[in-house]
Amino acid sequence: RGPMDIKISFSYLNVDDPEAALVFYRDAMGFEVRNDVGQGEMRWITVGPPSQPDVSVVLGPAAPEAPPADRKMLTDMMAKGLIGLIVFTTPDVDATFEKLQAAGADVVQEPIDQPWGPRDCAVRDPAGNMLRFNQV
Repeated sequence: RGPMDIKISFSYLNVDDPEAALVFYRDAMGFEVRNDVGQGEMRWITVGPPSQPDVSVVLGPAAPEAPPADRKMLTDMMAKGLIGLIVFTTPDVDATFEKLQAAGADVVQEPIDQPWGPRDCAVRDPAGNMLRFNQV
């Protein structure tokens, strides 16, 4: 047997406000909306970069089947940036950072040259998910 051909199709981020997530990922990051299903707390939005039609991020509710106390704990941890992380690449991290900051992203780290190589920055989305951007 040859090597397995496994690829990433979807990644999942918990969001507590689907409309705020939609505005952030569509308008600030320039992602395509690929699917938008459900309503209210049971709404899932699939987005992705136009240059990667085969890779998507699903923005959906945090554990909708969990008891209220567990959902509150999860939402509190999300807001602190303790849950949810995606690392993106961009050809110009400074321009990406400026656009996200102008859109109101919660700045975690301004662009810097890291000792291990990349120039990068970090922000949080409206739900608190950590998004890092590496320059390539």
